[in-house]
Amino acid sequence: MREFTIGKNDAGQRLDRFLSKTMPLLPPALLQKYIRIKRVKVNGKGSKRDVRLQVGDVLQLYINDEFFDKPREDNLFLTLFEPRLDIVYEDENLMLLNKRPGLVVHADETEKVNTLINHIQAYLYQKREWNPRWENAFTPALCNRIDRNTGGIVIAAKNAETLRVINDKIRDREITKKYLCITLGRMKPPAGKLECFLLKDEGKKLVHVYHRPVPGGKTAVTLYDTRETRGELSLMEVELLTGRTHQIRASFADAGHPLLGDGKYGRGDVNRRYGETRQALYSYYLRFDFPTDAGVLEYLRGREFQVSVPFVAKYFPTGK
Repeated sequence: MREFTIGKNDAGQRLDRFLSKTMPLLPPALLQKYIRIKRVKVNGKGSKRDVRLQVGDVLQLYINDEFFDKPREDNLFLTLFEPRLDIVYEDENLMLLNKRPGLVVHADETEKVNTLINHIQAYLYQKREWNPRWENAFTPALCNRIDRNTGGIVIAAKNAETLRVINDKIRDREITKKYLCITLGRMKPPAGKLECFLLKDEGKKLVHVYHRPVPGGKTAVTLYDTRETRGELSLMEVELLTGRTHQIRASFADAGHPLLGDGKYGRGDVNRRYGETRQALYSYYLRFDFPTDAGVLEYLRGREFQVSVPFVAKYFPTGK
């Protein structure tokens, strides 16, 4: 419980407005709820949200200490009153989330609050499975990332051992991830392998494709299989043998078959014609292969998960 005595500088304010300044991390809807259920008392009694505070009023706030902190990047999850998650699977060790296109996984220069990791942390905090103030508390973390405008399955670890195991399994390629994408034109051959070297351009936030080794370039190997072709569009299933930034998008563009909707590597005229502003790319399938010991996650050996892909239903309604 925190207690405040109102001085002359705060007198005359509405109760709810004073509280919103005092606790900037407390979501407005939760603030109103706390006033309503009398977790906020004025001079020992419950009060209305629009009461005007007077000099000498004593406020007693039965609200978690973390809401009184100053806003920082690591506690902004507290401002999310209703976390929005599409949970594919959850147990005591991890979560699999179906990330929607347009949502960033971590804070960047354009978004600090509405991120996938903040929604995960808010969800676990509200379930009382995690609190950053607990001694030696592990911070829930993402094991893999997906671009803002790409959708699909993301793995979140609830504890340090799970994070370690999943990171090891991803590094050792013991987790299979498959993508669906829509490319322009027909790939020849319809199934095969794309191999190249990708060099990041941090300034332009894209990668350049080379077909010979270059300083700083990284090998990129992509397996693909054509699922279906309709007109100028092809539905492709893709598996990465390496995990490089923009690997699928850049590799297909280099092969002459950019992804529909891709604003960096695609064709603007085609994207506008179809009205697509995000790349048609989705991480739709995940399997925990685990050919070697998986420790605390051994029970997931052989489990596979799959999500539906919106653009498949739109452009290939009978596609598999």
